[in-house]
Amino acid sequence: MTVRRAQPLDGMRIIELSSYVAAPLCGMTLAQLGADVIRVEPVGGAVDRTRWPLAESGTSLYWSGLNKGKRAIEVDLSAERGRRLVADLIVAGGDRGGIVVSNADRHLELAFEALRARRPDLIHVLLTGRRDGGAAVDYTVQAATGFPLLTGPEDLARPVNNPMPAWDVAAGLYLAVGLLAAERHRLLTGEGRQVRVALEDVALATAGNLGYLAEAQLNGTPRERDGNHVYGTFGRDFGTADGGHLMVVALTPRHWRDLVAATGLTGVVSALGSALGADFEDESARYRHRDVLGDLLAGWFAAHTRAEAESVLRGTRVLWSAYRSFTDLVAGLPENPLMAEVAQPGVARHLAPGSPVVMDGEQPPPEPSPSVGQHTGEVLRAELGLSAPDLAKLRDDGVLPGASGVM
Repeated sequence: MTVRRAQPLDGMRIIELSSYVAAPLCGMTLAQLGADVIRVEPVGGAVDRTRWPLAESGTSLYWSGLNKGKRAIEVDLSAERGRRLVADLIVAGGDRGGIVVSNADRHLELAFEALRARRPDLIHVLLTGRRDGGAAVDYTVQAATGFPLLTGPEDLARPVNNPMPAWDVAAGLYLAVGLLAAERHRLLTGEGRQVRVALEDVALATAGNLGYLAEAQLNGTPRERDGNHVYGTFGRDFGTADGGHLMVVALTPRHWRDLVAATGLTGVVSALGSALGADFEDESARYRHRDVLGDLLAGWFAAHTRAEAESVLRGTRVLWSAYRSFTDLVAGLPENPLMAEVAQPGVARHLAPGSPVVMDGEQPPPEPSPSVGQHTGEVLRAELGLSAPDLAKLRDDGVLPGASGVM
């Protein structure tokens, strides 16, 4: 019998009222570290339970991926009694409880002030679109913060969004960091905290932290598109003789020396540097002359197959990778220690990631995501002490659904 090793967040209970990416990712990140995350959904499930991609059964692979290892209850949140029941759940739990993560504050009974009045040490974590409370999603935030105007080919006139919701992901991790900071403060002082993270602020902070905003202020001109070049250093994609594609990056002088030596271009590049008066040991010079340097290297890659180029690059310090599709990627998943097989209801058995945070060399395997209302009765009995007649009355009143599993 395998004994489960204690996890760092064992003993922490979090009530989650959320949908889509950021807040569910926050909850799953903490659940994978041992927290008991109880997801509250309206009757029938949250609006994101049917979001694409879908399994053949219609089960959302997206939803299943973002809610692994949680428990789920189903409550009529449109009814005042249902909202009071959830509020009771949030403020209960002694030292374990009093923590809620949400991406909506439309219900007064579940807002910070109302809950804090019932439990002064409440930790209330809220995601908003904008700091003023206005609505926003990742793709509108992308549009508002400049990045789509830098993405894509140099000669493209229109914006290009990133299909990966980077700001949602970053916001979810900021929510988790803010929650853990507030919980540490509560442990030290006994005081609760209100934590707010605005999706737009996450993008704006990142643009500032990476120098984009200072550059625009001080230089007065927007940065231009640069295709697949890595800004400020030497890095770009190269095509091979057999139609393959590799991304190659030379950040340091050692990387650069290895790259030109491996491709047999040391003499040519040295002569070019002398002709241009450029020292290619300096990454700024490599970036300024990226087109001519890239053209030289492109000729070498175009004369070799992908396998040949990979064989040469493996013997260097150069940073590189072949471009792979998701279909290509899954072929190597069985050997990846991040992945383990999960039996997700409604989905065929498949490999899913555990937490990328590895503690003492160990990583608990991924657990399935809950079905709608799967733990309703279990949670309400254990956390609020409700009896079978209590649960039956709530079902009769329409606060809880009448499906099996409530008892």
